[in-house]
Amino acid sequence: MKALMLCFAAGGLGALANSVAVWAFGHFGINQSMGVAIAPALTAAWLYPRIVWGGLWGFLFALPLSNSRPLTKAALLSLFPTAFQLFVVFPYFLGKGVAGIELGEMTPVLVLIFNWIWALVTMMSLRLAR
Repeated sequence: MKALMLCFAAGGLGALANSVAVWAFGHFGINQSMGVAIAPALTAAWLYPRIVWGGLWGFLFALPLSNSRPLTKAALLSLFPTAFQLFVVFPYFLGKGVAGIELGEMTPVLVLIFNWIWALVTMMSLRLAR
């Protein structure tokens, strides 16, 4: 049970880092310079569901995968929320097309980068907590 609680907390912390990165890229015009229309406001209403979902995705880190290569594990596990966002959230919940392509052609690349940030921070948090 303790391991699952740590995974959830670490995933939430990873989601906070991910959210700050998404906001910063939008705030400083990086997304826009890449032709991607993602520039969220840093509000509690935007952060809360992202942190909860990040915690839920953090349970992936409880899977018995090899811990010998933590960066590889983080990169692999970041693909799950990336695929979900690109192929479920964007087309079905937000109506932005498959892979969020209506937001810009580089959307999948940015989503991959942001979710890698989530996985990296989650992994580092778990390593520090253990």
